[in-house]
Amino acid sequence: MVGDGYSLVLHGDADVSKLGGIAICGFSSTGMVGVIAASHIIRAWGLEQLGTVLDENFPAMALVQDAVPKHPVRVYQGDNVGVFTSEIQFPAAYDVKFAETVLKWFSEGGFERLIFIDGIVGANLGEKQEGDLWGVSSHPVGRKRLVDAGVPRMQQGIVSGIAGYLLSEGDRRGLDITALLAECNPMYPDARAAAIATEAVSDLIDREIPLNDLLDDARKIEENIRDMFEKSQSMLPAPEGYDVTRSNDDPMVN
Repeated sequence: MVGDGYSLVLHGDADVSKLGGIAICGFSSTGMVGVIAASHIIRAWGLEQLGTVLDENFPAMALVQDAVPKHPVRVYQGDNVGVFTSEIQFPAAYDVKFAETVLKWFSEGGFERLIFIDGIVGANLGEKQEGDLWGVSSHPVGRKRLVDAGVPRMQQGIVSGIAGYLLSEGDRRGLDITALLAECNPMYPDARAAAIATEAVSDLIDREIPLNDLLDDARKIEENIRDMFEKSQSMLPAPEGYDVTRSNDDPMVN
């Protein structure tokens, strides 16, 4: 064992008998894909917050949502599903300890399998309307699920950060851990990439996750980015050959 991870403190009224089922995890990393998807699943299914991850080295802060202050790193539970998420982005030096915390929550909570959602920067950023989605699983059963769900499997490459550590440890410990890696734009919160990943989660667990709100968020973000980009053309010389009327050429939008 590399370490025991951070302290996971359950709320005083938390019902631990609800733990178990399918675990889903999403952090604030590239394009905010993981945290956007995780937050949407929490809202869509009305999951209950069960606990908080604490450490003296975390920044002292409260995240206020709907007038309620919360710690930024939290775990939720619902009917046969749990979610681990954080809205703030920690330095890479925290990755291993965070991954160990996820594994502790996963193992002690009696979960069957873990789906980790993350974003990656695509090679052809800006040249296509939608990014691709790739899946990697540490377990043969998980790899078969990816095939059955029609999620392309990554054949070669490197998965870094928390997702990479979880996949490696899943392989070593024989755990069923799957990473969904959505191509995204790292310049802004990519809700469209999060929607693509969330849809794949729905297919993998055979449970509907409404996507309308998430797609609406994606359109709003894209419109705001397009407006900012077009306004910048009035202040800076446009790139040679660029036509601001052609939205598909916008390098800031997937």
